Amino acid sequence: MRALNRHKYILSMVIPAIVVLFIFVYMPMGGNIIAFKEYSIKNGIWGSEWAGMKYFQRLWNLPAFWNVLGNQFTISLSMLVIGFPAPIILALLLNEVRHTKLKRIYQTTFTFPYFISWIVLSGVIIGFLVDMGIVNQVLLKLGYEKNTILRDGDQFRMLLYATDVWKLAGWNSILYLATLSSINPELYEAAQIDGASRWQQARYITWPCLIPIASVLLILATGNIMTKGFDQILNLYNVMVQSKVDIIDTYIFREFISKGTNFSFAAAVGLFKAVINITLLLIANAAIKKMGQEGII
Repeated sequence: MRALNRHKYILSMVIPAIVVLFIFVYMPMGGNIIAFKEYSIKNGIWGSEWAGMKYFQRLWNLPAFWNVLGNQFTISLSMLVIGFPAPIILALLLNEVRHTKLKRIYQTTFTFPYFISWIVLSGVIIGFLVDMGIVNQVLLKLGYEKNTILRDGDQFRMLLYATDVWKLAGWNSILYLATLSSINPELYEAAQIDGASRWQQARYITWPCLIPIASVLLILATGNIMTKGFDQILNLYNVMVQSKVDIIDTYIFREFISKGTNFSFAAAVGLFKAVINITLLLIANAAIKKMGQEGII
């Protein structure tokens, strides 16, 4: 009680955020019950009849379900493996730039792609890579064959990974740069006096300071695997690469949501993904704790 009384003014500033979070995040969770009901707007949530596991079975029995589930894990895990270290490396490189104005220019340049929507970005990428796009025109002028990125599923996946890193690395590096700026400069000065090289300073000073924030972000990224890539893939893919890059969200959107509304089925899909996400998050959290770091739970 003494701690509450001592920090009452700070807590009073947090209360509105807690109320908003409770109303708009936690209260709607009760609506997930419609995944187990034959929901109709007329009867409401509680008046609708129970359907049991009907919509989950319908999801699992879809012809393409296991293929899109496999694509989801393959693409999301690959994006995690490739994309997670990228902002850390970028932050370390930017931290080595001593010229303040040049450092700001670099940071702005790398952060700017985050603010470009996938709709706009996909239009530019497709415009460059289509059959008569500028990339193919250049390749033909140089005597090479046309690219097949938009027609080959494996190459298209590489395009997804590359554009994901290009778009998000700069923005995601901000937290790491903030952490780097908080490191006591005296640690580096002492290391230099002891004869430590730049690599040794990065290994024994910089990296240990980044591990806590990197651990938290890794846990959160792992808990987002089932929701990764929808906007990007929806705006970039085509029929020729569909079997290789079609994920749960794009499949459900194309086959069901765009053709009609079934709230119970949509809720079942969302709940299925949420259960997998929370399971992966708990596994990642436990693994991080076993490695001696603090988790988020």
